Amino acid sequence: MQEEKEHIQFELTDELIEQVEVLIEEKNDKELNTLFSEFHYADIAEVLDELDLEDATYVIKLLDSETTSDVLMELDEDNREKVLKNLSAKEIADEIEELDTDDAADIIAELPEERQAEVISNIEDQEHKAEIEELLAYDEDTAGGLMAKELVKVYETWTVAGCLRRIRGQAKEVTRVHSIYVVNKQDKLIGRLSLKDLIVAKSDQKIADISNSSVDWVHVQDDVEDVARVMAKYDLEAIPVVDDNQTLLGRITIDDIVDVLKEEADKDYQLAAGISQDVDSDDSVWKLTRARIPWLFLGLIGGVGAFLIMEGFHEAFSKYAILFFFTPLIAAMAGNVGVQSSAIIVQGLANDDIKGSINSRLMKEMLLAALNGIILAIFLFLFVWATQQDAATAFAISISLVVVIIVAGLIGTFVPLFLDKRGIDPAIATGPFITTSNDIFGILIYFTIAKLILGI
Repeated sequence: MQEEKEHIQFELTDELIEQVEVLIEEKNDKELNTLFSEFHYADIAEVLDELDLEDATYVIKLLDSETTSDVLMELDEDNREKVLKNLSAKEIADEIEELDTDDAADIIAELPEERQAEVISNIEDQEHKAEIEELLAYDEDTAGGLMAKELVKVYETWTVAGCLRRIRGQAKEVTRVHSIYVVNKQDKLIGRLSLKDLIVAKSDQKIADISNSSVDWVHVQDDVEDVARVMAKYDLEAIPVVDDNQTLLGRITIDDIVDVLKEEADKDYQLAAGISQDVDSDDSVWKLTRARIPWLFLGLIGGVGAFLIMEGFHEAFSKYAILFFFTPLIAAMAGNVGVQSSAIIVQGLANDDIKGSINSRLMKEMLLAALNGIILAIFLFLFVWATQQDAATAFAISISLVVVIIVAGLIGTFVPLFLDKRGIDPAIATGPFITTSNDIFGILIYFTIAKLILGI
């Protein structure tokens, strides 16, 4: 892995893209190399994402393998897939050899199975190859699928002097040394060691005497979201991964966890917006349609349900036409309250902040919804009474609003909690599912209460 270049403020402009395209067209490799040598690999990836496939591939093949490997990891996933298709198995293997094992495994996992085997067979470093194959065997949503094999470990029986000599060799393969892990003869994790402790210790001291036996770790089969929670809770930059025998297998660093959190946030945001698949704005019309249509269809069913409910109260409309004009308000309030309640619960579940029983949570939400509903209902009552001069109608609409808000709050609270208990992503509760269900219940409650109060 290359050392990070000094940070220079980078700005992607049309002029820069045009300059790169001209240099590629002229095949001015010297100027291209000079230009890109001033950029961080993440900035180079940003440039390549704006080029067409042929030009992006040209630059990838032009740059040295050390730079190219880092650039590939930063490319947009769809663009990376296209670029890899234009590279031979040997070319991909050459780039893979420059990457940490976790990044290498991620790239290989994106390839078709047949091509995976071909690329792996072209990796010359047998140890690197074996470690990548080990990582590929783990589920991508587990700690094993996220960890890297590169780490610095020392044995408890080593002296400080001997430890320092061996660490120099190990550290060459590790981009950043967050912690030094201490193991016994069976490679079981028994502690950790900071660089400070190692530096200030006497050269003849044993590692066992200066190491800290208190070390946080995760199991190789732990879910990545659980790993993220542990690292966030204890403010860890890295965490070791062990198996059932407490054998040290690898480590997970904070940059990998940030990627996981971003992916989860993107997925939850799309679910909340009613998109059932992971899509980008540049995806095909057909893929975008398949991602959106299930929830849009749910909304259509909800609309039909609302129509059937309203049709059943046509007599109420004929006598109290004013009820019709407040229907959108009732439906909107039901949807808004439901989404607010579910969003808070989903956020709490994601942060592991939801404590106590479901009943206590529902009771709290009911009291909150009742208070909000009463405040809003008082304002609505005064408005209807002032404009219609009909206290009975104003009372019926206002009472309906209070009940609708309470029911919407309870549904918005209960549904994500119920889904989470069943192992279903509760983020789907914050989208059209809650809005549609609360619209239907809201309209039904509205007309039922109005009919009872007004004696229709």
